[in-house]
Amino acid sequence: MRRLGNRLPLEGGLVRGWVLVTLLLALVLAGCGSEGAPADGDLPDERFRRYAAGIGAHHLCSGVFVVGRVTERSPETVLAEDIAPFVGFAWQDDFEWEVDMEDHSATVWAADVNPRTARYHGDQGCTLLEDGADSVRFTPVPVPRDQPPAAEQDWPLGDRGAEEPDQPGVDRAALDAALDAAMDAGQNTRALAVVRHGKIIGERYAPGFTRNTPQISWSEGKSLTAALIGALIHKGHFTLDDPAPVAEWRVEGDPRGGILMRHLLTMSSGLDMTNNGLAGPESLLPDNEHMRVYFDALDVFEHASSQPYGIEPGSEFRYRNSDPLTLGRIVRETVEANGKEYLTHPQRLVLDRIGSRDFVLEPDPWGNFILSGYEYGSAADWMRFGLLHLWDGEFLGDRILPEGWSTFVSTPSPGAQEGEYGGLWWLNLGGRHPDIPSDAYWAAGYMGQITMVIPSRDMVIVRLGPSPGGFDAYLNETVAAILAALD
Repeated sequence: MRRLGNRLPLEGGLVRGWVLVTLLLALVLAGCGSEGAPADGDLPDERFRRYAAGIGAHHLCSGVFVVGRVTERSPETVLAEDIAPFVGFAWQDDFEWEVDMEDHSATVWAADVNPRTARYHGDQGCTLLEDGADSVRFTPVPVPRDQPPAAEQDWPLGDRGAEEPDQPGVDRAALDAALDAAMDAGQNTRALAVVRHGKIIGERYAPGFTRNTPQISWSEGKSLTAALIGALIHKGHFTLDDPAPVAEWRVEGDPRGGILMRHLLTMSSGLDMTNNGLAGPESLLPDNEHMRVYFDALDVFEHASSQPYGIEPGSEFRYRNSDPLTLGRIVRETVEANGKEYLTHPQRLVLDRIGSRDFVLEPDPWGNFILSGYEYGSAADWMRFGLLHLWDGEFLGDRILPEGWSTFVSTPSPGAQEGEYGGLWWLNLGGRHPDIPSDAYWAAGYMGQITMVIPSRDMVIVRLGPSPGGFDAYLNETVAAILAALD
């Protein structure tokens, strides 16, 4: 039976020793190991163990302290349900771990792996620390929500009057059956919500999860980055066709000087960043520049914007974290140049204005938001974000994004030959999901995090939870069944 080293503080004290996990978890881990973690002698580079410990420490920290702010989850549950079963995180059977409830930290180590620690900083969530460091390089700040309690405010800014289950045109029995089937499909769906004509007509949550439980949303944060840029464009700071204001690129002779804002927004900058995906030990290596931002405690903005010129800007769509993280740097520099507090500004600039109360945006040790993947949002947050785009950037009369912004983000990138990607949103124009309308577009994150906007049906669909695989077919079938209940 596999076992996990454990040091877990309880009742203010530290209990040290080994904890035997359940037989079920042991079997899951054994299957995970045989599928994606080769024997030590076969590994291309054992540095992956350091990185696996790092991403494990981060997920333990955020699972306990970020998700746990709303839905209490034990470290054992987080490990068993969010980390160990998934090959991409390469959890090792000899890893030991400690969650310190007083220090608000999680640490993972092994005999040959120095401790990797992630620490919780309140409204900044958890940050993976640099090796040997015991603190971050920025000063954490609270992020107050500039809104009354949701129960005291009408939907969509609040929760009052949010549901309309008997909306005309809804086959209630068919919709309930579609939602129940989606929850029972073995996809670890923890939140599923359907908004039609601006109201929630159906929603389901896994036991222990609610409409307001923040969950890791992975690359859905790229679409949030696009919205932050859109809001700054609306305020007149730059245009889509301005050269990207990255100081190093503005040096005479630097070929990156030809990269425009629209190139970064459409993942067509041409920057030469390597993306090897997240598929286990082979991916947890330094040369996986795209994914390294999640497991190596980097200055992610410097890492992204220092990538070299690769191909002509605008010539090819290439899914790389260099582009949205460089946009994140531009957001930070623009905000700070105007005397604003960067760590609170996303809440002030966009999220307060759409009623989002649950988002937790996590930074690197330098205080740069890793909005390519390390943000936690609730189903309620993402429903409101979807409505902002369904309504073309105007929320109850408050124009947050430029007019026509939703058309821009749902128009194919110049390098997306199959019409699969737009302005940091995925598109269905190429028919990736054959039973979903072609005008659908969605914010998408690793393992099946989805906020789908379907303009032709006046709908937003949100789905959260770590899919074990086979997600595309599941999404197509689930959305098709929901739509069929509305015909």
